[in-house]
Amino acid sequence: MLVKQILTSKHDDQVATVPPGTTMAQVVGLLADKRIGALVVSSDGVAVAGIVSERDVVRELARRGPGVLRMPVESLMTTRVVGCGLQDRANDVLEQMTRGRFRHMPVLEGGRMVGLISIGDLVKARLAELSMEVDALEGMIKGF
Repeated sequence: MLVKQILTSKHDDQVATVPPGTTMAQVVGLLADKRIGALVVSSDGVAVAGIVSERDVVRELARRGPGVLRMPVESLMTTRVVGCGLQDRANDVLEQMTRGRFRHMPVLEGGRMVGLISIGDLVKARLAELSMEVDALEGMIKGF
């Protein structure tokens, strides 16, 4: 399965972004309100400046204390963002996320963000593939 197919099947294809200068308190509020695990930092919604995840927030709160909530997102965001393309294979992206120990990846086309894929999206797609394979094998065995 390709990343493009997974994005097409997502119910909400909107990528949650925040502009530079957003405080970490605002980031935490958005993560909670939207019930998501990461926000892309972007001034225009298509150019990726960075990404900040719930893990980043927890790590920095433990390290620096509650003052971190007053800091701008660019102080804590990951700036070396790993992205993927629409034609990348889901299994390759899943492997890359597992190796890199991150759970969200912007999908880029021509240097512009066209979506965001999570490890949950990839696992869901893989489970659907496995289910179809099981159904096909059962059909072959039973003669359907």
